[in-house]
Amino acid sequence: MAIGKQAGISPRDFDRIMAEKVPFVGDMGVITESLDAGVARLRLPFDQRFIRPGNVVCGPAIFALADIALYAVAWMVAPVADYAVTTEATVHFLSGAKPGDLIAEARILKAGKRLLIAQCDIRSAVDDALCAHVIGTYAMPPADKAG
Repeated sequence: MAIGKQAGISPRDFDRIMAEKVPFVGDMGVITESLDAGVARLRLPFDQRFIRPGNVVCGPAIFALADIALYAVAWMVAPVADYAVTTEATVHFLSGAKPGDLIAEARILKAGKRLLIAQCDIRSAVDDALCAHVIGTYAMPPADKAG
């Protein structure tokens, strides 16, 4: 599979696809800042609902952002990644994320015919602290479902 910017998939296209096909993502307000050369950069705007005791962003919000960013890189190797699904993810929470926007940067480690392996770092936009590191595997859609 070629790694790079897919023809026809722009950050705005990905945001629209997510809002239409995965309404939960649209409800979170995730914004795709860039999709280029096997790297996706997304932003989760801060919402008070994401705060947990200790005044840090909760783990489910952090992991949701990482999973969405990993899904974005799947769209960079499949013309239509509707049927790509997460098969495995390992999350390392490294520091508490202060209240504020979160930035995800996901990149492809290996793209095969059946599996895509990628990593994602989540940083706080408040102080640039690395909050989480995620490695994920996606089962890629069969050729007859990919486009």
